[in-house]
Amino acid sequence: MTGNTILITGGTSGIGLGLAQRFQDEGNTVIIAGRRRALLESISANNPGIFGLPLDVDDPASINALRDTVLRDYPELNVLITAAGIMHPENLLDPAHLSTAEATISSNLLGPIRTITALAPLLVGKPDATIITVSSGLAFVPLSATPTYNATKAGIHAYSEVLRQQLSPAGIQVLELIPPAVRTALMGSQEAENAMPLDEFLSEVMSILHEDPDAKEILVENVKPLRFAAAQGTYDKIFALLADR
Repeated sequence: MTGNTILITGGTSGIGLGLAQRFQDEGNTVIIAGRRRALLESISANNPGIFGLPLDVDDPASINALRDTVLRDYPELNVLITAAGIMHPENLLDPAHLSTAEATISSNLLGPIRTITALAPLLVGKPDATIITVSSGLAFVPLSATPTYNATKAGIHAYSEVLRQQLSPAGIQVLELIPPAVRTALMGSQEAENAMPLDEFLSEVMSILHEDPDAKEILVENVKPLRFAAAQGTYDKIFALLADR
């Protein structure tokens, strides 16, 4: 939990930025990556020990440029957290939704896959090498308003399972962070009464990492009803409840 060099994509807001600040407080070197250069510079200026690098996860060339910069300037990198993503509602009867679906797949599924493909080789042989993917409780019980978002997060869950299996022989631990609804800017959820306050979520996540560092899935209490709905026989009830929101 300390003494690491951690790169967080999507680190300029929400869960990504919150994790960056919490890990910096724990005594780690933290690199945040995102599209907005001015915001990266502002966050770095206000948080000594957090460094910003430009990254567009939709652009393979940008990902490769990030890899080259990390290799040159942060060769001790041993932790990658893929927190970048978008969430937008879709009406599946409206042909215009297709552009939203394609953008969501690019950012939420292809983005992490491309980023991990580029950076995972840099972690081989590093002490405590770790990749943390970020899926969602909606990977397990979907929200009707966001069909493609749900699908990408389900894809990240499946990808994480196999990534863990394949990278284990190389000494890279793979954890999957599975958030519930959290009060962030994602789809305007800052004021959502049913969403978990961001600071509360971050505190519980950090406690889990301290207490159970070998957990394959990082599950706060609020997400467990979604994660285990199928096993507990409550899937249909929760799916209907989500559809009413």
